[in-house]
Amino acid sequence: MSASLDYILDAIKRSVSSVDPDAVNEFINGILNAKTIFVYGSGRSGLIGQFFCVRLVQLGFDVHFVGDMTTPIVMRGDLTILVSKTGNTMSVVQTANIASRVGSKVICITDNQDSKLAIASDIVIHLPVYRDKDKSKYAPLGTVFEESAIVFLDSTIPTLMERLGKTESDMRKRHAIWV
Repeated sequence: MSASLDYILDAIKRSVSSVDPDAVNEFINGILNAKTIFVYGSGRSGLIGQFFCVRLVQLGFDVHFVGDMTTPIVMRGDLTILVSKTGNTMSVVQTANIASRVGSKVICITDNQDSKLAIASDIVIHLPVYRDKDKSKYAPLGTVFEESAIVFLDSTIPTLMERLGKTESDMRKRHAIWV
């Protein structure tokens, strides 16, 4: 387990540390300036998107996961955040094209900055996955991208908190407790 842990942690740090700071600022400003935020990804990328939705709700944003029954229509002035390792997952690319067509700003988080999704997006958060073929057995399939995306997204929360003047106590008031 130690070899896998070391490999994954190192790969995540390399990936997240390489994100363009200007793109991070645009990402944060996009969130702060959006009327409504929509998030989407397919499969495990979708789970990462849902994870981020929870944090945004805890900060007080009007946020929806695309495909949920209660998700409203995307409109001009909204923000659509899409997560896809390959950037070529058809449903994610279609979501980018539709959102863009109606006037939503589109931001993608992907490993493939030349993908159809990246081309359809206004802002690309490129999370490169550095592959070591000899050690890929330590992190199969999309593990490094998925965990890098989680770390990247969660690392934006303190900046959002600061810019919004929110504390953990404020967030806790919006924490889902079903008691």
